[in-house]
Amino acid sequence: MIWNLGSINIDNFYEVPHLPSAGETLAAQSYGFGLGGKGANMSVAAARAGARVSHIGAIGHNGQWTRERLMEYGVDTPHIAKIDVPTGHANIVIDAQGENNIVLFQGANVELTEAIIGAALTEASPGDFLLMQNETNGQAYAASTAQALGLRVAYAAAPFDADAITDLFGKIDLLVLNEVEASQLEEATGKSAGALGIADVVITLGAQGCKWISSTTETCFDAYPAEALDTTGAGDTFTGFLVAALDRGLDMEAAIDLALKAGSLMVTRRGTADVIPDLKEIQDHFGA
Repeated sequence: MIWNLGSINIDNFYEVPHLPSAGETLAAQSYGFGLGGKGANMSVAAARAGARVSHIGAIGHNGQWTRERLMEYGVDTPHIAKIDVPTGHANIVIDAQGENNIVLFQGANVELTEAIIGAALTEASPGDFLLMQNETNGQAYAASTAQALGLRVAYAAAPFDADAITDLFGKIDLLVLNEVEASQLEEATGKSAGALGIADVVITLGAQGCKWISSTTETCFDAYPAEALDTTGAGDTFTGFLVAALDRGLDMEAAIDLALKAGSLMVTRRGTADVIPDLKEIQDHFGA
């Protein structure tokens, strides 16, 4: 089972002819909204990848529909607290090439208490996964608690903060980050990804695929070709499918292959959590 300490956001989408520059006022060509946040995206992805997922998070009084949406997508929600802080939200502008800029309001996501996190993890079993991203507070407490309970800890290093990662050194079993984040981490620590003391590091490389670095090997994987319409949520989809596949007992190479397929299909869709593909869609698309 996967316990995901993660953000829950209301995503506002604006399609624009190009990403705005400083001081520029730009009329959007369309507007939409949906469920998002790296945490929610990964919970939905993991659930659609066949894992049982319980989300640990917080929403405000304006976010009840986000909890209901997560339930619809197969995510367990008893450990999503409702508090007197607005639900997090993100304003996402997307250009004609599918690239994006995002302005994030953290809101309830950074008001989690140790009581909320601890109550959830007391229900976990040894061998379960704790999945985290850097859009909530309470990560160090959650990782220490999970480690003491015999859980495996997976961490997606986004939004990137070197201190947030180094605070978790010695507690992370699987680190997922993109090429830019890997470079920033190496600059901050003076250590390459393979020298961090983490059992498995996966570096995503966008259209070039990804790289898996373990204590003994370094393996590159090619991406599956895709015509990108919107890259928002593709990395979250990759991570959710990766952790779900490992939780279901697949080896790392098979898990990465499935995650790459999910990510390549995700970039052909506009949106975030609401359009993440499921296993059947992936099997139908790739003939697997």
